[in-house]
Amino acid sequence: MTDANPDSDHEVQPDGGYGTAPAAALESEAGRETGSGVWYRQLLVVAETEYRLAVRGRWAIALTAIFAAFALGLTTFSGSSVSPQGFERTVASLAVLAVYLVPLVALAVSYDAVVGREESGWLQTLFALPVDRAWLVVGTALGRAVVLASATIIGFGVAGGFLVREHGLGGADAYVIFLLASVGLGLAFLAVGVLVSTLAREKTHALGLSLLVWAWFVLVHDLLGLGLISALDLSETAVSALLLANPTGVFRALVLGSLGASGDAGFASVLAQSGLSTGVLAGALAAWIALPVAVAALAIRRRRL
Repeated sequence: MTDANPDSDHEVQPDGGYGTAPAAALESEAGRETGSGVWYRQLLVVAETEYRLAVRGRWAIALTAIFAAFALGLTTFSGSSVSPQGFERTVASLAVLAVYLVPLVALAVSYDAVVGREESGWLQTLFALPVDRAWLVVGTALGRAVVLASATIIGFGVAGGFLVREHGLGGADAYVIFLLASVGLGLAFLAVGVLVSTLAREKTHALGLSLLVWAWFVLVHDLLGLGLISALDLSETAVSALLLANPTGVFRALVLGSLGASGDAGFASVLAQSGLSTGVLAGALAAWIALPVAVAALAIRRRRL
């Protein structure tokens, strides 16, 4: 569905979803790039459109403000001593915050990526363009990923600057690892949200499924894993599999490993003692980003409007 005025954009939706870009602009870009050899240009057109919509809708600013406010609030009132140890304790506290906040924000950004477009009538217009459906999904995920990653880096980066001013550069390397791991965690849940949005038939269903995904990975999985480890004599391979099956577990293991800490208690101590290398953990997080988007790109071809 196109606007009467081709130069205007739709406003941000009342439920918080993105608006739509002018169809004429996308069609003129995509119409010049129908060959298989320019698939990357189709991808970039869709991604750029998503990014511009987020910026115009003030989503990028809002996400940055959310991360900065929570991180600054925690670092300001943490009460840690002015020392490298105080730096590390604050980073560990920020990691606990990020495990709950980052996945929730990422799912909020992505749950309406496809199904929201369909309910607004915009998906039918996109399907009519000479762009492969798979690149529409990947481009949408890429555009929103850039917004989320930028907001995470800037928002948590502000708190990092405050920590450096208070504690000095000792422990700054651990904060950089925390920052990169937070970006990876957010992108993993954004990818899962895009997959949920592709499979769901209604936006309310996508929202409900996204909340269930958040509850499972953030709350239930660790409790179940800790119960299995306590009740059964699991091998090291089984424990590693439990860890890698949850992106929040991979995130915790990366951050705890950089701090050289064993965690306070519970499953956190198991994560820190898993013995998995940083490369394996980073690869697992990358897989959590790539695989859901790949499955969504395949599923969108079977979607009927």
